[in-house]
Amino acid sequence: MVSLFVYRQIATVLFLVGIGLSFYAFYVETRKANDPSYRAACDISERMSCSRVLTSRWGRGFGLFKSDSIFNLPDALFALIYYCLSLILNRSYRSKTIARLRVVFSVITNLGSVYLGYILYFVLHDVCLVCCGMYIVNCIILICNLKLLTMTNADKHQKKKKQ
Repeated sequence: MVSLFVYRQIATVLFLVGIGLSFYAFYVETRKANDPSYRAACDISERMSCSRVLTSRWGRGFGLFKSDSIFNLPDALFALIYYCLSLILNRSYRSKTIARLRVVFSVITNLGSVYLGYILYFVLHDVCLVCCGMYIVNCIILICNLKLLTMTNADKHQKKKKQ
């Protein structure tokens, strides 16, 4: 049986990967905005272009907010906030409340990933490798957080039985 410690370490690595992908996505978006001739390493073809996706209207505020809204920030910044907050919350070892909160954040993030994945493929007709990487990371984080929640609950029940 895989221990709580192992799942926490896997989640930590995934948060760090997510932070790296978010920083790169933010870099591509800002660099492309300042230099229209910039070609990102993830711009492979016409239908596989990260910079085209990240600079689209859906690359800011999930395409849901007007340009003058304070929430019309690059999606990469929202992702960065999520990964950093999750990394901090992952330091809580035994709290069922924090474990539940991590799962709630993961579910919300995965719903956002499904929404943006739909936009990516069916609206923009594109494939963004960085975006897809984040979607995969988010899915695995959700699995880890669900496992950590069940293990935290089981650990609490075992301690109550011993008393």
